[in-house]
Amino acid sequence: MGQQKRILVAVMITSFTGAFMGSSINVAVPSMAEDFNLNPDILTWAVTAFLIGSAAGLLPFGRLSDIKGRRKIYMIGLVCICVTTFICALMQHFLSFIFVRFLQGVSMSMIFGTSMALLVSCYDARKRGKILGMSVSFVYAGVSLGPFIGGFITDYLGWRMIFWLTGIVLLVNLILMMKVKLDWYGAKGQKFDFVGSFIYMVMIVLFLYGLSDWTRHEIVHYFPIVAFVLFLVFIWEQNKSSSPLVKLSLFKNTVFAMSNLAALIHYSATFAIGFMVSLYLQIVRGMDAFTAGSFLLIQPCLMAIVSPKAGALSDKFSPRIIASFGMGIMMIGLFLFSFLSGTTSFYLIGINLAFIGIGFGLFSSPNNNAIMGAVKAEFYGIASSIVAVMRLIGQAVSMAIVTLILSIYTADIVMEQYVDMILAASKNTFLLFSILCVIGLIASLMRGKEKQNK
Repeated sequence: MGQQKRILVAVMITSFTGAFMGSSINVAVPSMAEDFNLNPDILTWAVTAFLIGSAAGLLPFGRLSDIKGRRKIYMIGLVCICVTTFICALMQHFLSFIFVRFLQGVSMSMIFGTSMALLVSCYDARKRGKILGMSVSFVYAGVSLGPFIGGFITDYLGWRMIFWLTGIVLLVNLILMMKVKLDWYGAKGQKFDFVGSFIYMVMIVLFLYGLSDWTRHEIVHYFPIVAFVLFLVFIWEQNKSSSPLVKLSLFKNTVFAMSNLAALIHYSATFAIGFMVSLYLQIVRGMDAFTAGSFLLIQPCLMAIVSPKAGALSDKFSPRIIASFGMGIMMIGLFLFSFLSGTTSFYLIGINLAFIGIGFGLFSSPNNNAIMGAVKAEFYGIASSIVAVMRLIGQAVSMAIVTLILSIYTADIVMEQYVDMILAASKNTFLLFSILCVIGLIASLMRGKEKQNK
């Protein structure tokens, strides 16, 4: 197997496992809550902590990969994610588990921040959309099989086995990548912006933690404000730095800026769908984890089928039109979910999940193609990281919204009201997500005409 194929296979595996861990945890939440003796809504932190860690590390490690080598940072990330994944399987205390999940997210940021850059470095620009579409399809395959396999593992082997098996797969991937000797650079020999990286990481952690824990501690209300001040300091520092963490001039490109904004809004509106539908099916409708996981296969299966075709289509036609059409479909599907009830037909729920899956597949690959096609090759590393930052911040915001709404609806209630409150929280969450898609659709249409950079 050549080095190019090894990298492709390795990125496919990490794309799959990263998504698999997230989606399999969604269906394992009720079982984890029972194990840790907590309410299921508290277990949103099992997902949120990972996302905060990933978002905090993405830009620094993306920039570092441009300077020190994309393969090198990817390999370090693989080692760290293997170690933290096995440790997660051993944790007996909830707070310790959440802390390791945060470290696991930081480890995964080394992979998220370099994988797309490795792919676009290895393949010709004419194949970019197809290759990125394959990568996204493996993400969706992980999302698809996560609830199904994770539900089976949770019911018959226990939720901790999800981490053991994932760690083994990642070890195999590490062995595969050890034979790749070639490396790629975007800014070899340049200085690393330690000050900017520190400001960025603190800013991201404060903002996302503050948003997620808003209702539980009064002091947390000030965290997003502090994060905004740090954001202004970060922009000032980046303009002054001789070797900035982020090349802010990239955002003068309308296609790059608006495509990233559309991605941020898209993931903010869609990431928590699996989590909320899983809670609805298990708590409101009484499904077991395996059955709920099997049901949740519908949406990501459609994503995995549509995404490569949409990516290849975006090599020939405008990604803006294809992606915007996908965003519009998701907007309608999420709005329909705001009418869920305790007796809604499972057939209608399944059809709507398929509808949303088609929209997701149509949006993601063309949008990524537009972003990577808007920058020169020397900026692939940082562009890849920015794409991943938008995705992970969006995912973290999505879970923060869910955490906030659930905490509002489930605070100070008796257990007899819990099911009704989960249903009400679900409906209002989906309504808010559909409104976000309207904003995302506007951003997607405003990106302008794409110009491909070789």
